[in-house]
Amino acid sequence: MTYITLPGKSPRELPFYLATEEYVARYLDEDDCFMMWQVEPTVIFGRNQLIENEVNLPYCRRHGIQTYRRKSGGGCVYADMGNIMFSYITKDEHVGLTFNRYVNLVALVLCRLGIDAKATGRNDILIDGRKVSGNAFYHIPGRSIVHGTMLYDTNMQHMVGSITPGDEKLISKGVESVRQHVTLLKDHTDMGIDEFKDFVRQTLCDKQLTLEESAIGQIEEIEKTYLSEAFIYGKNPSYTLVRRRRIEGVGDFEVRMQLKNGIIKDASIMGDFFLVGDIDEGIINHLIGTRMDEESLRAALPETVGDIILHLKKEDLINIIIKQQ
Repeated sequence: MTYITLPGKSPRELPFYLATEEYVARYLDEDDCFMMWQVEPTVIFGRNQLIENEVNLPYCRRHGIQTYRRKSGGGCVYADMGNIMFSYITKDEHVGLTFNRYVNLVALVLCRLGIDAKATGRNDILIDGRKVSGNAFYHIPGRSIVHGTMLYDTNMQHMVGSITPGDEKLISKGVESVRQHVTLLKDHTDMGIDEFKDFVRQTLCDKQLTLEESAIGQIEEIEKTYLSEAFIYGKNPSYTLVRRRRIEGVGDFEVRMQLKNGIIKDASIMGDFFLVGDIDEGIINHLIGTRMDEESLRAALPETVGDIILHLKKEDLINIIIKQQ
């Protein structure tokens, strides 16, 4: 595997590193690439999440925490300089298999340190039953990109406060609750953070490629797509009906629809699920113009919704849309 490094030492904002992943995926002819990077305090929310549902914006503003959207699915996470971000870019286009292989590979690296780490759930790596890493993925033509967190150390109060209500009592209780479900790598190894990064690099990679200075301008052009308000704040159409539900093993869903005379005129599907296809082409466009009843939805929606949202079944999607909880 090829380890990707950047010229210069100064840390960049999170969108620059997401853009670097894309640059590597689109322009480098390497089978498998790996990067590690760190950012100042930042909240990163998933491609199909509503920022107002996931991020405590007043808390973030008070504490100088940046907020950005990524192009992968999954949930909202907090990162800072004590949290190492991993990126894996591969030519393998089977996203599900690639994702599982990568998560198990990272778990194996921890096991080589004598840490009892296990890949489990949709996207997590656990130590003694507590989460130390969460991961997400997305696909572009010819490449799959997997990226995620490795909690070496972090500011737990910011982690909780930036994505939960700002009441100090709730934050305090939230930190206590999160600490029961989340663990920090520093509590399981004597390695410092830089020593750990060196170990990961030496374990996973057998060669290195430093990007040319000329690549930085191209990366910064890609970065602009992450910095646009339209991308950060997303699509928020007017709506007359909202359906919310969690499907175990798939994720949380919030389906917003604009109805007129019983016909779906516009729709959006938000949540922390994992996209493996084009949601507009594969699902939304089939909903628009369809009558809001079970028979019409069943006729309009393709059987292959699981090829768009990982593990989603057509019947589950129909039930979300037509049944109020």
